[in-house]
Amino acid sequence: MDHTKPCYELSLPVTEECNPISRDIDRANGAQMVQILRRCDAEIFEKKINHDPFYQRLYSSPVIQTMVDVAKRVEMMLRDPEESLIVLSGCGTSGRIAFLLATSFNEMLNGPKHKQICSYIIAGGDRALLTSQEAPEDDPALGARALDKVCAGKKRVLFIGISCGMSAPFVAGQLDFCLKRLGVFTPVLLGFNPVHMARSEPMQDCSFHFKDVAERMTAEQRHKKAFVLNPVLGAEAISGSSRMKGGSATKIILETILMAGHEAAFRGKITTPEHISAWITASEVVYETTYSKSDEIAALIHKAGESLQKKAHVYYIGWQTLGVIGLTDASECIPTYGADFTDIRGFINNGFSKMKNKEGDLSCLGPEFLIDHKDFVDTILPSLSQNDTVLFLFTVHDDLREVMALADQVRRRTSNLHAVAHDLEKFAVPERVCNMFETVLRVTWPFSSEDVNPFAMRQRWELSTKWCLNAISTGAHVLKGKVYMNYMIDLRVTNSKLYRRAINILQQFTGCSESRCERALLRAIYGTEDLSEDMTSAGVWKHTEEGNRRDRVVPSALVMICCRCTLDEARRHLDRHPVIRDAVSACFSSSKHKSTVH
Repeated sequence: MDHTKPCYELSLPVTEECNPISRDIDRANGAQMVQILRRCDAEIFEKKINHDPFYQRLYSSPVIQTMVDVAKRVEMMLRDPEESLIVLSGCGTSGRIAFLLATSFNEMLNGPKHKQICSYIIAGGDRALLTSQEAPEDDPALGARALDKVCAGKKRVLFIGISCGMSAPFVAGQLDFCLKRLGVFTPVLLGFNPVHMARSEPMQDCSFHFKDVAERMTAEQRHKKAFVLNPVLGAEAISGSSRMKGGSATKIILETILMAGHEAAFRGKITTPEHISAWITASEVVYETTYSKSDEIAALIHKAGESLQKKAHVYYIGWQTLGVIGLTDASECIPTYGADFTDIRGFINNGFSKMKNKEGDLSCLGPEFLIDHKDFVDTILPSLSQNDTVLFLFTVHDDLREVMALADQVRRRTSNLHAVAHDLEKFAVPERVCNMFETVLRVTWPFSSEDVNPFAMRQRWELSTKWCLNAISTGAHVLKGKVYMNYMIDLRVTNSKLYRRAINILQQFTGCSESRCERALLRAIYGTEDLSEDMTSAGVWKHTEEGNRRDRVVPSALVMICCRCTLDEARRHLDRHPVIRDAVSACFSSSKHKSTVH
């Protein structure tokens, strides 16, 4: 039965659309899922999107030229660093990538003792690097205050605000702050929708909306006082899950800009469109190399899916920045799939000292912040079972004796131990290391340290690992039944973006009006049949504050609408079908309810 509404889809921005490639991903096995994800990720690099040849793409001349212009601003900052600052900012995945890029770029600058001039901001502060802190995303004033604080005393600031859906109020507030101070700030907006699709809903205690800001940015771009970078990537494999293509493209674009600016400042290499295109092509080679390991990725999807289906766990044990990639992937599963933080967890060698985050050691904040390998050994290893999947993430440049020692400890508890390992044609991971694992997804790269800047090499290993882990965690949650068709049916309603997405999903599957879907959603959020006037008239931020405390909000609302039942009856239906996908399917399969769907 086709529940899609093509006319309704036309009103959605590209980043929220349903991708036809992945429409049946919930019925796919591991090998089929990898091919679906491969085709979706290929759209990042396509010259045109089928349904609209007029959208700008990553390789489009205006996009490349804007990247050249921004890279030249980076070069200027690096040549005169004393009162200059580059700030990368975002929410959720975008903020985590901002953190990774800023800390890595500073490390690269620190090697030859150049001044470290890159900083990051993430909505919710450093705890948002590891846990879902969705509410601060909705506060534009908070974003502006955070930017003002970071930039105090600086005379030149290149600000790059990342919002994949062109929707985050936190980033809109920062861009507005910059636009009022163009004598100091050069603002850059990075997102993946056309400007006319930017969100136009009112924001908390604010007289403007995101689309206003994007249009003002576009006007200033004519004078090269601001820049909008918004290539269209096509819809995500899981609708709205911008951690995937959006996150990968963010990493590709910003690393290209930063590295081009660095090469121009310190190696005299003039930034040209051809230079920028070559960096993007190098990322495309990473994509092709990674997906050449499709069989190995599929096997890991199967392993991780089995673990989640058995209510067991998946653990990423990473070294250096691959540990950050693992932590990031794990943290994204909570809001996307309504997962518990214990379902998929990441750990990094030397914990927060290796992370190099601004706020330092956060381990006192709770178990979610215990991220050191030692924490894994002390708190997880004693109760590790054969049902748990453990995945090591390392490269040939890491301490392989340390890798082997920890693998040996894990093997005493379980044989369900695997690895993603990166090495080089001239510098391979020894067989004795690979033999510690049941399976190894081994990616051997043709370049050498002489061919490629070691930081660029690590960036490629990070991107490849991100694609692997995104596939594994997505596939595992699909196998667990957390996806219906290609919709994240059990998302947590924790901010305005996810609130609107929840209503979109309900409309998509029921064909009902926005008001009816919103009312059902509110009944599920507040846990009542009788919504008071205070509840219905409250702002979205009040709804999301309440929604963050509830499980199965969207499935409950969907069952209520489709079955025309009470909240209690919907919850009992979900209790009878603990797999969310099966619960939704059961709703649609009953002939007496089919008419309500239409």
